[in-house]
Amino acid sequence: MQATVAIDIGTGSTRAALMGVDGRVLFVAAREYAQITPFFGWSEQRPEDWWAAACAALSEVTAHARAEGHTIEAVCACGQMHGTVLVDADGNPTREAVPLWNDKRTLDYVTRFEAEEDVESWLALTANPATPAWPAFKLQWLRDHEPGAWARTKSVMMPKDFVNLRLTGERAMDWTDAACSFLIDVETRQWSPRVFGRLGLDPAMMAPIRLPSEILGRVTKAAAAATGLAEGTPVLVGGADYPVALLGSGVCRPGLASEVAGTSSIITLIAEKPVLDAEICNVGTPEGNWGAFVLLEAGGDSARWARRAFHDNALGYDEILDMAATAGAGSESLFFLPFLVGERLGRHRNSRAQFFGLNARHGLPQMHRAVLEGVAFAVNRHLGIMERATGARPEVLVASGGGAKADLWLRIKASVYGRPILIPAEPECGLVGCAILSAVATGAASDIAGAAGRLVRYEREVHPDPRWSDAYGRMQPVFDRLHAAAQDFYDDLDALDAGAS
Repeated sequence: MQATVAIDIGTGSTRAALMGVDGRVLFVAAREYAQITPFFGWSEQRPEDWWAAACAALSEVTAHARAEGHTIEAVCACGQMHGTVLVDADGNPTREAVPLWNDKRTLDYVTRFEAEEDVESWLALTANPATPAWPAFKLQWLRDHEPGAWARTKSVMMPKDFVNLRLTGERAMDWTDAACSFLIDVETRQWSPRVFGRLGLDPAMMAPIRLPSEILGRVTKAAAAATGLAEGTPVLVGGADYPVALLGSGVCRPGLASEVAGTSSIITLIAEKPVLDAEICNVGTPEGNWGAFVLLEAGGDSARWARRAFHDNALGYDEILDMAATAGAGSESLFFLPFLVGERLGRHRNSRAQFFGLNARHGLPQMHRAVLEGVAFAVNRHLGIMERATGARPEVLVASGGGAKADLWLRIKASVYGRPILIPAEPECGLVGCAILSAVATGAASDIAGAAGRLVRYEREVHPDPRWSDAYGRMQPVFDRLHAAAQDFYDDLDALDAGAS
């Protein structure tokens, strides 16, 4: 029985899955690891942890495949974006830990760039405003603060590219990751000499840009021994987790819209060209379109934080959702601003989270529900920004990511957004996206959109609750005013932190 393997190098874990030719997940294994946060605003992980997790998960998957008589035709990885890995000539990281997508240490570099440049004039070249997330500014920081690691660097790549390097010995960065780096030319879709020159970086350090559905290389003898994969198995270039999840949810044609709810929450509208607006980012999609998006850094991460802070991880998410369901819509006028790790865009990227409106009658049920509702209010605020910039209002959103499994949260979101949410039958959309790419690479499908039409199925629609929508409609303007008013205090908090250290 033919199958493929999908790998998802996430922020919380690496998963490997055996995928059927119909796009179904046949078996999945995962290994968790932690984020390293040595200072406020910093977020790091060790590439070696990704590889160790991939090896362990792949070993489980390949053992299951052998036991069930499956032949693995290809391997495709997707992975967290922007984690900027410096690799030496031997394929080893030159720095033990790398800054992740939600790392904010480059804020001074971004601020300096914005002060010295007409930022909007760069949008037509880079398709994106300057933000601390982009590898462009992470590279400047690494150049200036890690000269030893910088001097030993042969190639720069993203997390899934590092795992691919260990699997095949080949180096590449795919189009989807590269398009969201602040380092490419939108027209040529290659590294931009103008950007590299302006930032004082060397394009020769960058891994070559390739398409996600191309075959990167084949599993080496050493990788086969470490993972259980057969030596010589084709490995695709793969793609960034977010655009690959869009593909795996069927959002791969202009006009379609999505919310990817994972560690972050991302609202996306697919278009043929990037949407050039200082409050909107753009990512390349696997089929070659652009995804205009706005992002909340701590989406699912807010629920993860609440589980840790309130229960020391002793309760499961299902128990927490059951607790939140006992509170009424609006959490008795309790608000949560979910900016635990700041914001990507805007004047105050150093924003903080807060509860507002606490009183003696509130307890854990209201606080947990307020966290869920606060994420929905923040995403809805971003959705409004997207709709004003594009002049388009999607009538339905397709949900994917871990948040698509939480029914209460979906009902809250549909009621806040005021429109139905369509749920894919297979919620592991990143894994399905990898299977779609593998189908094209192995010749089982002739094109990406056609493969998506065949492999993606939808399970149900979640509709707004009119009573909840009424309550949330009154709360959204208050949330927006709280968001604006709180910005006056963020610099003060930074100063207090600096004094305490």
